[in-house]
Amino acid sequence: MKKIYLFLFLIAFGYGANAQELLLNGGFESWTAGEPDSWTKVENTTEETVEFRTGNSSAKHTASGTKDLGQTITGIVGGNSYTLSLWYKVDANSNDGSDARIWSNWKNGTSNLTDNEDELKGPNNAYFDNNGFVWTNYTVTLTAPAAADGFYFEVRTYGNAVVYWDDLSFFANGSSTTPTLSITAPTNGATLNSQDVDVTFEILNFNVANGSGDGHIVYNVDGGTNIDKFDTTDIALTGLAFGDHTVNIELVDNSGASLATPVSSDVSFTISQIQTLPYTESFDYTAAETLTEQDAWTSLFSGDDVLIASGNLNYSSLSGFGNSISFDGGGADPVVDFTPTNSGKIYSSFMLKIDALDAAATNGYFGILRNDNGGYESRLWISPLSATTYSVGISNGGSLTEISSDVHNIGDTVFIVFNYDIDNDTVSVWTNPGLGVAEPTASATEASLTSGNTFTQFLLRQDSATETPTLIMDELRIGTTWADVTPGTLSNSVFNTVEKFKIYPNPTNSGLVTIQSTSTEAINVTVFDILGKQISSNKVLNNKLDVSNLNAGVYLLNITQNNLTTTKKLVVK
Repeated sequence: MKKIYLFLFLIAFGYGANAQELLLNGGFESWTAGEPDSWTKVENTTEETVEFRTGNSSAKHTASGTKDLGQTITGIVGGNSYTLSLWYKVDANSNDGSDARIWSNWKNGTSNLTDNEDELKGPNNAYFDNNGFVWTNYTVTLTAPAAADGFYFEVRTYGNAVVYWDDLSFFANGSSTTPTLSITAPTNGATLNSQDVDVTFEILNFNVANGSGDGHIVYNVDGGTNIDKFDTTDIALTGLAFGDHTVNIELVDNSGASLATPVSSDVSFTISQIQTLPYTESFDYTAAETLTEQDAWTSLFSGDDVLIASGNLNYSSLSGFGNSISFDGGGADPVVDFTPTNSGKIYSSFMLKIDALDAAATNGYFGILRNDNGGYESRLWISPLSATTYSVGISNGGSLTEISSDVHNIGDTVFIVFNYDIDNDTVSVWTNPGLGVAEPTASATEASLTSGNTFTQFLLRQDSATETPTLIMDELRIGTTWADVTPGTLSNSVFNTVEKFKIYPNPTNSGLVTIQSTSTEAINVTVFDILGKQISSNKVLNNKLDVSNLNAGVYLLNITQNNLTTTKKLVVK
């Protein structure tokens, strides 16, 4: 009976007998060992034989957080039209306002062509809601990108909701002659480490030429002047500024006018700096600015920003310089990119003061050493013990697994070092370690669950009011040795003596820059281009650095004095 109904459904919507069904077991009539056949990702899903729309059963999806039910659809042809249809019903007794939505990716082999969590997000771009707690249909027609050969599709149920799914279908509507344009690289939302970017794209059913075809291409960067393009080679962008950019591409007719039905595509991405190691961040920025406004930092997600806070932290003989940062609760997650490191050890250190814990505070991680695949392989946690005390922990996964025995009070300034030993695949943390000594035994350590990592980022995570306490951080250091991230000489120095440099003029066009320091010791400067290639290494004489051999552009100065190192940006005009 269900198959007859589906055929009639296709006829009623005008797709006819030529429509080809690609989704398997969309009616949830076939189950094996308690799971629906042909579905490749099954979480918290059970066969429901009482509440169904047609046939004899549906899929009952119980969230208890975020749970998925997915299937990879093959046989996709780029440029063709496809229609997705589903029926859903929210259990009235479980509705908590979060309910469900669809998540999808067009695929090329195992690679994602899109990251469209919100592409199929229910009627009027809203979450699937209760709709009176009755069976409700959702249908949408899509055009596959030119390179697509698959489609990954899943329904997601959130919070404490229970949703019934039935009569799901994904069918081909036949070939299309409609012009299509899709940007294949970079991916939308990508963070890139080069100021030179190639934008690649694919076009179907449209002949690009100079006056002798269907038309040509126009594109612009960040809403600037449109540039005509008469071929389909990559768009090569060079010398982009650090920060966010958007590229828009449109198909136009031979006169340069938009098509009768406009065809365009855009992609947004971020250009970030790669900081050479060892790297010191004193947050020497204007108070009340956001951290991601600064050149070295970008944001992975949206929400409340980490802010530059006025003043510094001090611990024992360590003193902050510039300002500090403060954050709490949920929000954007800023990251800083550093020299890729795939052997030895990668360390980070900072001073930390927690000002308040939520009344219902739970374990939460807020600092991450992140690898080049986006993995959170070394996570630093706060583990509340009471309303006024906490401990620090580590993990290599999403659950806190190792906790230091040290107990800290609200309002205390704590010096923290944590690392990932790449050669031995272990994660460790030190709380208030001895200063000016060899690396001591860690406060907590554990074996990692992964190997072969290349570390490229330090990330600050804002999760929620209960997991991310109100805190202040100061003097972040990242390096490959214990000495890189802890003070060397403590007799009459501060944590960041070399950060007290002043570099001027900056920008410069005179061929010389002055490097002023509070110390009279010798200064060595290594110059890198923005891609991390070493240009020169010199000892500074009379506080003057010769940069006359540098072309116009942005450079990184790795400055060493008294066995301490910092990195500064220099702009040459």
